[in-house]
Amino acid sequence: MADTTNPQFPPLEKPPYHVGIIMDGNGRWAKMHGKHRIEGHKAGTENLRRILESSVEFGVKMLTIYAFSTENWKRPPFEVMGLMKILEDVIDRELAELNKNGVQLRHIGILEKLRPSIRKKVLHAIDMTKGNDRLVLNVAFNYGGRQEIVDAVKCVIDEGIPAGQITEELLSQHMYTANCPDPDLIIRTSGEFRTSNFLIWQAAYAEYYITPTYWPDFDKAEYYKALQTFSQRDRRYGGRNE
Repeated sequence: MADTTNPQFPPLEKPPYHVGIIMDGNGRWAKMHGKHRIEGHKAGTENLRRILESSVEFGVKMLTIYAFSTENWKRPPFEVMGLMKILEDVIDRELAELNKNGVQLRHIGILEKLRPSIRKKVLHAIDMTKGNDRLVLNVAFNYGGRQEIVDAVKCVIDEGIPAGQITEELLSQHMYTANCPDPDLIIRTSGEFRTSNFLIWQAAYAEYYITPTYWPDFDKAEYYKALQTFSQRDRRYGGRNE
């Protein structure tokens, strides 16, 4: 069999299993190009396709994207409506192809606040792709890290679990991401140095990679650079490597 290795992107020695991405900079990208903000969000959505394809090629098994936070409801109504429409359009347009390519879709966050028609489509997408295992895509939509922790504590209280039996492992099993491994790498585009309430419980020992590139321009080469940087880091989890 011929060698199909891409010389531009040689296999990574230690690719991260789980990558989280804070997809930031759509609005500033739009402004830079003289476009409306919603056009920036559309460009960001288009970019996701190539990042999914690159994740499979580079050996990433799980990808969690920050698509809409619980704080994003504070944005102007027309922008919120536009983001909801983009989510609905993406499901309609991309679901069959994602399923064909072995992508398993999951949702983390609160679905109840979304329109019933969107909730129905999200749940259908989750059910349709649940048997796929080539890449797991967690979509954090209407998600907030602090709210996730609050909800986990409420579940523990509702189950009547005594305080003495509460452990980190128990709380982890009550998070939206139950049964998912913690992220190895968190990527933030647009150059901002903050976590923005994203996976604040799960990312306690994640490596962070910040790039000034706006999300619509975060291409395959930029992604590979982030993964390559991760593979060169020494993760000690609070301990020490001799």
